[in-house]
Amino acid sequence: MLPVIRQLLEEFPFVILGFHADNGSEYINYQVAKLLEKLFIEFTKSLPRHSNDNALAESKNGAVVRKHLGYAHIPQQFAGKVNAFCAGFLNPYVNFHRPCFFPETITDAKGKERKKYRYEQMMTHYEKLKSLPEAKQYLKPGVTFKQLDAIASELSDNEAAAMLHKARQRLFQAISAALKKCA
Repeated sequence: MLPVIRQLLEEFPFVILGFHADNGSEYINYQVAKLLEKLFIEFTKSLPRHSNDNALAESKNGAVVRKHLGYAHIPQQFAGKVNAFCAGFLNPYVNFHRPCFFPETITDAKGKERKKYRYEQMMTHYEKLKSLPEAKQYLKPGVTFKQLDAIASELSDNEAAAMLHKARQRLFQAISAALKKCA
């Protein structure tokens, strides 16, 4: 898990300030804690037996991970192939081409806060990053919006989705063929 965390931290174009994990032993260990401490990243974890404590991660699991990778167990021997698929196709698609709703908090007359999901607030994660006030300050040193714009405009949203679909088919065909060969 540590090499994957290192790779993810390097792939993000912005500085990571916090890392929140569930209570899985793959995250809660001295090696991960040491890496995050070295990078001055705050490390928090979910409370045990509180499934809604990590609602953001669970919603991403449903909307992104399960949608694209399914529910079936993928044997560990294919972790490298799955990681390459995520880094090369899934992550760029989700960050630069997949629109998401971003909530607006509305406070009513009684002071109760409600979330509104307006179509005007629908954008990709990258567009949301760019929309932040003084967004440039969040980028890693050496990363520019010009570079990221080039990545975002390299493919249309439909082209990126088609590439993702084809790459996922190739991934699962390779896994299926390898499993049949072993059986």
